[in-house]
Amino acid sequence: MEFYQTELRLSPYKRGFHLITDEIINAIPEIKGIKMGMLQVFIKHTSASLTINENADPTVRIDFESHMNVMVPENAPYYRHDYEGSDDMPAHIKASLMGASVQIPITNGRLNIGIWQGVYLCEHRNRAGGRMLVVSAFGN
Repeated sequence: MEFYQTELRLSPYKRGFHLITDEIINAIPEIKGIKMGMLQVFIKHTSASLTINENADPTVRIDFESHMNVMVPENAPYYRHDYEGSDDMPAHIKASLMGASVQIPITNGRLNIGIWQGVYLCEHRNRAGGRMLVVSAFGN
C-alpha cells in the first residue's frame, strides 16, 4: 500500500460555500497511480469546514449559506466568545456542524464520487485568510 500526503493552501475565499474539488485533485497527482484506495481531506481551522454536495447548480451553495445563517445566527445574546467579531462564534459552531474532513474512495486513479458531487470549502468567516488543507491519499 502506498501513502501520499501534501498540504494545500487555498487562496482566500469570501464567506459562503465554494467548490474546491479540482484544487484538491491538482494538489495530489499521485491519485492517478492508485487503483483502489481512499482520499482524506482535513482542514486545519476551527472556523471553516468541508463537505461534499451538489457540484452543478450554484444556487445549492447559496441556499446552504442562507440556511446555516438561520440555524446559527450572529449576535445571539448568549454568545460569550466574540473577540474577533459577530461572525466568530457562529463560524466555530458551523464548522463543528459541517465537519473538518471528508473521505472519498479512489478507483482506477480517479475520485469515485457521483457525477453531481463536489468537495466544498465552507467558509464561515466574513474576512478569512487562505485556508490550509492536509490532503492524504493511500491505496494500491
